Amino acid sequence: MSCSDEYFSHSTTGEDNNLIQITPRVKEKLKKAKYGVYNHSAVELCHWTKKSFANEGSCYKHKFYGISTHQCMEMTPTAMNCENRCVYCWRPAEFYDTLEMPEQMVDEPEVIVQNLMAERKKLINGFYGNSKNDETKLDESLLPAHYAISLSGEPTMYPKLPQLIKYLKTLKATKSIFLVTNGQEPDMLRRLESEDALPTQIYLSTNASNRKMFLQVNRPRHKGAWERWQDSLHFLSTVDTRTVLRMTIIRGYNDGSDDIKDFAKVMSEGDPHFIEIKSYMHVGMSTQRLERDNMLGMEEVRGYANKLCEKMPAFSVMDESEISRIVVLQNKKRYVDRWIKSYFE
Repeated sequence: MSCSDEYFSHSTTGEDNNLIQITPRVKEKLKKAKYGVYNHSAVELCHWTKKSFANEGSCYKHKFYGISTHQCMEMTPTAMNCENRCVYCWRPAEFYDTLEMPEQMVDEPEVIVQNLMAERKKLINGFYGNSKNDETKLDESLLPAHYAISLSGEPTMYPKLPQLIKYLKTLKATKSIFLVTNGQEPDMLRRLESEDALPTQIYLSTNASNRKMFLQVNRPRHKGAWERWQDSLHFLSTVDTRTVLRMTIIRGYNDGSDDIKDFAKVMSEGDPHFIEIKSYMHVGMSTQRLERDNMLGMEEVRGYANKLCEKMPAFSVMDESEISRIVVLQNKKRYVDRWIKSYFE
């Protein structure tokens, strides 16, 4: 394992097990950015969760799929672990310095969830003192109904991900679980299927239509990164759970009109239930790598989505969120209801 002392350290427990742990310096930076941190895991209240507390709007996951924004827990078991250094990432991708998380060096799923719940509660408690916030929503938010396993890093690197998802499903309030992946761990995706641990919905980041573009946009660390991603794409085409290809369009990188035909071919191979087409947003750490001009306007995103539909007759525009500059397409042949149903219904 290549663990930089600058970003990771090993914490010795009472059982003398060395655990991966974010260093105090980086942990302090994350806490200043309003993350809750526990060893190698993290949780955050996203912008839309905070807006929802004050009844000032909900995220596009609510608009598209019915997710309860204020009851969504965005978390990661791999806060500083990722195989890619994506040029558009608004997280501190420069901190990622490991390609491996040995099973004996990570926390158990129950420990991660319990500690991140406690960290999230601390973050939520700070909103009770503001009269503009809805106390009923704040109370409800303390018991998440939806888990978004994303936030930062690559969650499929966590070797106990199947156990984590199965544990989340046992929690009484759980209605849905979303997993976002860069596709660099296809073997883990197959494990989720074989171990009966599939999430409600799997997102695969789909930002390139060929190897050269993939290297330029995703800046992967694995030598066979393009092939690993294609393996994950093919997995999505047959897996028995809801699937989404998410494309972040970056002007000058992957927005060329000549590339639409190739993107349509790649996306058709993945045969997802949904395709989310979103403009790059000039926020966070990405501002050190890209310019504001790399963002697309909403009309441009709509135009790109419509051109994709022309090349992919099985898909049609389902919905959009102008404030997030995103359009979602739905597969009419591999059809599923857009609205998420609870595990317990």
